[in-house]
Amino acid sequence: MRTGPFLREGVCLRFDIRGKICYNRLSLYRRDVSIDLRSAFFKGTAHGIPIALGYFSVSFGFGILAVRAGLSVGEAAAISVTNLTSAGQAAGVDVIASGGTLLEMALVQLTINLRYALMGLSLTQKLDDSFTLPHRFLASYGITDEIFAVCSAQKDKLTPPYMYGMILIATLGWVLGTVLGAAAGRLLPESISDAMGIVLYGMFLAIIIPPSRKSRSVLFAVAAAALLSILMRYVFTAVSGGFAIILCAVIAAAAAAWLFPVKEEGAA
Repeated sequence: MRTGPFLREGVCLRFDIRGKICYNRLSLYRRDVSIDLRSAFFKGTAHGIPIALGYFSVSFGFGILAVRAGLSVGEAAAISVTNLTSAGQAAGVDVIASGGTLLEMALVQLTINLRYALMGLSLTQKLDDSFTLPHRFLASYGITDEIFAVCSAQKDKLTPPYMYGMILIATLGWVLGTVLGAAAGRLLPESISDAMGIVLYGMFLAIIIPPSRKSRSVLFAVAAAALLSILMRYVFTAVSGGFAIILCAVIAAAAAAWLFPVKEEGAA
């Protein structure tokens, strides 16, 4: 009789005459892996619920903003599904409303969303070995400020099911809020929809005010961008809305970097 079976990394190396013991061990191993995957997915979903709730309220304002710019409910929802970024979506709607070109749209999105590339690079240090290239491409779709923050705070390595669970629930919250906001924008009186439309801008203020109070460089960049935006709106009116966003962001960021350089570690 052959020696008894044993299992290593889910592969049966030796069988007994009937092979039943090895089969049972393989079944148990696969079941344990399946449970671990589900557990990671539901853990990511649980961590993403607060993000989804916040996204729901903010995207409600985006839905109203979109229909006010002439988009349909379906078009607003399609934007939220394919472009999971509040600032990028708001700027994109402005470009659409002003009749901007595709090149202008592409440059606006690149300028606003370039930070996500840096977030993705940072997260690569926390990815589990199971994060193959296809998984990385899929997960990159859902990297937002909030998801990046939650993932960065995790002590364990990030697995694909964990990130998929978080991205799924957060995306559902964002898209659902967009659909309901867009529908409400068509049904509610104009005075109410105008008031609710500022929710998205309220989120932007909540993002920039705390760091502006702590850092002079951030305060300068915010003030410079606001001033440049006003000049583009009322003085340099020939500049389209999309290119105005690009110029304001690049000039303000470059000026802040020049006036407030980051000191290198160990510098006197």
